[in-house]
Amino acid sequence: MSLIEQAAKRLEQLRRAGVDLSRPAKDSGQPIVAAMPAIEPVSAVPLAGSDGVPVVPSPSPAAAQMSRRVDLDLNALAVAGLISPDAPRSQLADQYRVIKRPLIANAMGRGATPIKRGNLIMVTSALSGEGKTFSAVNLAMSIAMELDNTVMLVDADVPKPSVLKMLGLPAAPGLLDVLTDESTSLSQVILRTNVDKLSLLPSGTQHPRATELLASEMMAKLLDEMASRYPDRIIIFDSPPLLMTTESRVLATHMGQVVVVVKAESTVRGDVKHALSAIEACPVKLLLLNQARASSQDGYGYGYGYGYGYGYGYGYGSDGT
Repeated sequence: MSLIEQAAKRLEQLRRAGVDLSRPAKDSGQPIVAAMPAIEPVSAVPLAGSDGVPVVPSPSPAAAQMSRRVDLDLNALAVAGLISPDAPRSQLADQYRVIKRPLIANAMGRGATPIKRGNLIMVTSALSGEGKTFSAVNLAMSIAMELDNTVMLVDADVPKPSVLKMLGLPAAPGLLDVLTDESTSLSQVILRTNVDKLSLLPSGTQHPRATELLASEMMAKLLDEMASRYPDRIIIFDSPPLLMTTESRVLATHMGQVVVVVKAESTVRGDVKHALSAIEACPVKLLLLNQARASSQDGYGYGYGYGYGYGYGYGYGSDGT
């Protein structure tokens, strides 16, 4: 029996019992309300359109954002030289397996010394054009292939965001929107991807006071939340170049680890030293040598060379050049 039929039956029972439904109650002065079966709100019931097909109400914008998922074209990423979980084993993927291992150990507290916020890793460079975004994306992709860790890639290059563009995605609300709009939560702007263990946090709407926003108490609290919410999550920040903006220096003060990308036979040694001095407060600083000449090849290798150093250590490869 439908809800309407149930209501009609109940009204008929009241009439037969002698209840006058149009007459006010003696005590309250209010119309008598007949007890009827509960009816669900109209918004919860699919409505029929003009063609008779049920119309499902659209979710609110906030609900839609909280469940937003984007699909990466993994084949296109592989063609562009990026690591793809579905691609065959490659020299690039193998190199990043070596590069990520000490970073993961530090992030998970398995290093020689416990590191505060060790799972917050900033990838930067001294100047632009050294491959920091390419490095950040590949590092995140490589960590997403781990069995025991998840990874979130944050586009923190707020003056010149490029992570989404490199991944073939349109601009979207993100980090700066969370910092400027109290009604926007972190969960609303995080993008889930078709790479199971990889999520993205866009830079968001550009703001003239981005440096102050990144240095704010709200940002510190947000990073604390990001660092502690999931014990298996590693967060990679693609940061602006250290010698060209102030945002990266501010961001580095919150990081547990900083990876400085150096372009082989291009970056001046003095620039790297100045970049390292700008992030002196960070407990762990590592160098990643990009486009190093491979001894077994005539030209520059397809992958990355790598080198690690604590403090101000610096190196251009195993031959010491």
